[in-house]
Amino acid sequence: MSFTVLGKIPTTEDILSLYPMTQELALLKERRDAAIRDVLTGQSDRFLLVIGPCSADNEDAVCTYTERLGKMQEKVKDRLILIPRIYTNKPRTTGAGYKGILHQPDPEKEPDLAGGLVALRHMHIRSMRESGLTAADEMLYPENHTYLADILSYVAVGARSVENQQHRLTASGVDQPVGMKNPTSGDFRVMLNAIEAAQQIHIFAYQGHAVKTSGNPLSHAVLRGAVNKQGQCQSNYHYEDLQLLFQMYQERNLQNPVCLVDTNHANSNKQYAEQPRIAMEVLHNRRLSSDIRQLVKGLMIESYLVEGSQPVGGHIFGCSITDACLGWAETRDLILRIAEEV
Repeated sequence: MSFTVLGKIPTTEDILSLYPMTQELALLKERRDAAIRDVLTGQSDRFLLVIGPCSADNEDAVCTYTERLGKMQEKVKDRLILIPRIYTNKPRTTGAGYKGILHQPDPEKEPDLAGGLVALRHMHIRSMRESGLTAADEMLYPENHTYLADILSYVAVGARSVENQQHRLTASGVDQPVGMKNPTSGDFRVMLNAIEAAQQIHIFAYQGHAVKTSGNPLSHAVLRGAVNKQGQCQSNYHYEDLQLLFQMYQERNLQNPVCLVDTNHANSNKQYAEQPRIAMEVLHNRRLSSDIRQLVKGLMIESYLVEGSQPVGGHIFGCSITDACLGWAETRDLILRIAEEV
């Protein structure tokens, strides 16, 4: 096989021993997990915002952002639960480009997977401590979930991963809510199949062991738009799309039939400034329809300290080096508007 061994990867036990969860942070996570679970199960009428940079490329910038988000949480705590996006690994359509802090702790240096595992856990722990918020991350590599399982309050499975067997089976053993995005084709059935799989018990191979999961009743849908055969983006956050998903959910015996709407990606045609408009349309549709209000429990929004994006090596503190994001001023205003509208 054409592989060159570059070195051993630290085990989960190695990484957790370096940066363990304190009792204080564990209690914080327990409270946050319960609050998020209550939203998804209909026990709470608060609204979820999974919000933050496209990729968590710089610890200082990410923690500056999440600290500000923590202060915003106090202002909107009666209506919203803010879940910072701290996405530490990024899928790349062609395989090229920055793959996240897991691969490159320093985006301008060579990949360092062992260093990346240390860096991503350190960043998550620091963010929790400084912001008082527990975060979301994407489960791009199912085998790596154990490095963050005790920290995360939300897990996302992306559009390119949602059809993958290992992602579905691993999601069935995850203790946190898992948002299954619709595939890039836009087929709701694929997304619902993934949710159904994740809600079941499975036996499979994981990290060198035969394991049995208990099923994840908090696995749910995330609408992120689609791409057609011509490569054109097609949104799926409109009234008719949400009604269709509600109806398709009713045809299946799934627990907690809810969804979040991703306001960026194909829904915005990657036009990040459209996110506030999309968010307001979704909230308007929740007011028009009790079914949609029952279905839509939150939004995903991409924002950072500085609006737009920059190339790797641009050195603008808090500006995305992957997809373009809203800036902080727009983010603050949008959070307050959403709190007024839900």
